[in-house]
Amino acid sequence: LLTTHRFTSHNFFFRTSKGSTPDNANALHILLHQADSTMTDDTHKETSAAESHDIALTPFTLIRYVLSIGMLIFSIIIVGALMFTGNTRVATETNPWVSLIVCILAIVWLTMIEGQQASLVGLPPVDPDLYKDSHPITYKNAALAFKGDNLDRYLMGRQFMVLLVVFVINQCSSPLDPTVDVLGLPDGVKFVFLDIGLAMIVFTCILGQLTTQVNASHMMIDYVNNYFAIFTLYTCFAVEFSGIMHSSYLIQNILSAASGKPIISNEPPKEGFTFAFFWGRVLMSLAILGFCLAVTLVALLNGQTSVAVKYPAIPPALAVVLLFVFMGIVGMLEGMQIAFFAVAKLPASERGTSFFGRKTCELLFKGNGQNLPGFMIGRQLTVVCSFFLVGSFTSLTIEPGTGENIFGVSDSAQSF
Repeated sequence: LLTTHRFTSHNFFFRTSKGSTPDNANALHILLHQADSTMTDDTHKETSAAESHDIALTPFTLIRYVLSIGMLIFSIIIVGALMFTGNTRVATETNPWVSLIVCILAIVWLTMIEGQQASLVGLPPVDPDLYKDSHPITYKNAALAFKGDNLDRYLMGRQFMVLLVVFVINQCSSPLDPTVDVLGLPDGVKFVFLDIGLAMIVFTCILGQLTTQVNASHMMIDYVNNYFAIFTLYTCFAVEFSGIMHSSYLIQNILSAASGKPIISNEPPKEGFTFAFFWGRVLMSLAILGFCLAVTLVALLNGQTSVAVKYPAIPPALAVVLLFVFMGIVGMLEGMQIAFFAVAKLPASERGTSFFGRKTCELLFKGNGQNLPGFMIGRQLTVVCSFFLVGSFTSLTIEPGTGENIFGVSDSAQSF
């Protein structure tokens, strides 16, 4: 956020210094002064901002850069080759070109979903009037996202969208038959990059998530100054409004009651129809969640998911345990991300008194600030890896019409 305004504030300053709105110029100077104070809090005095934040290009760093780029290129090539063998679900049911195009579009949309979060989570402390004229579409984004509890609604819908897009990528680029030849590669290489999914994890993280998060975190105002961001924002709102994810609100209320900490809201309490409509969607969401969980557990125990094909050595009972372990890892890392974003905006004196909390903050923010980005990169890789593994645990291999439909449902319901 701070580097964003160092980059974009010159437009505001020069425009206001010519006599249009001097209050904004004064406000901006105050903002930049506070930014400088926050950046230097709890750190040694450096000779310049560049020296404190630039990465030294040591041989070890350059080697990692080259290896990362090389692995990205290899991952794209091997996944593309896999698609054109017809050995992915989308390629089998349609054709390889459809699989490739759908995968590319999914990656492109994922870039906006991830980058928009970095922008909208970081912009609330900034006065929207500072970018109202220079970035009008960003202003529209902010006006929608920061009205009432809309930011929470956006985050709820966004999480569903991330999972949906990652699962689509998984269907486009995950092998159905591990024995099919791909570029004549050894079985060990195919197992690591295709069966385990390292290739998908690498190009999804780098192209669809990490690159866009880094850019958006430094250029928050610029990143969402387009109608693609507006479209994505409305899509996330629509997903949340549908009520599919509303069971999460029930868990939020239960934890609030158990901890004795009230839920802070920017909207009046729900009453009448609004109250009934909200809790009606919570009940619907619970029913959907319960049914999905029952279907998944039955399929896992019967060996009717992709995990039984990809990893036949894993027994059904262990597969059930691993499913909840990986989902727990994802939940913890998602919560840590939001918490770290919030804590990063606080001075050290306001970061609480908890022993582990303070130790965590000291580790995150010490030195030249590279530990937090390092955590975010490792977190993203771990989350995407868990997503793809959960995708294997929850993707059914039942062919409708073979008489093996779960709970005896119709073929159309089984396909859905």
